[in-house]
Amino acid sequence: MSEQTTATDPLALERQVCFALSVASRNVVALYRPLLEPMGLTHPQYLVMLALWGESPLSVKKISGLLQLDPGTLSPLLKRLEAAGLVRRERDRHDERQLAVTLTEAGIALRARAELIPAAMVQRLDMPIEELEHLHEMLTRVIAASQTDATINR
Repeated sequence: MSEQTTATDPLALERQVCFALSVASRNVVALYRPLLEPMGLTHPQYLVMLALWGESPLSVKKISGLLQLDPGTLSPLLKRLEAAGLVRRERDRHDERQLAVTLTEAGIALRARAELIPAAMVQRLDMPIEELEHLHEMLTRVIAASQTDATINR
């Protein structure tokens, strides 16, 4: 196909939002890897820790909602974080049916190292902070729109 045809072809790979999101996601997560590995974290574990650094303890259900992960995906992440000594899982004192996740001293201490990650990512992406903030805003809108559409079409 010629370049001009690609520009007007609604099925051209380069025009697909799903393609751009998929590649961008893979590439950005790959940029996090060398920052997280020395901390002993994978990217999904880092997201769990971000949630807990924001508020701890949190129920597994709450973490699941914040990260938009099903509990079956979250459970092995929490087990590995617990084995690493970063979190503790225990029954909620107020509701025995709920499992509460609490940061350990090591998990709390790890936050100081993690505070360097956002600036390092801005540097690695080599984009103006305003553009990254705008991208975040747009992606948040895409997430909201896709969730609204998924709810309507159930």
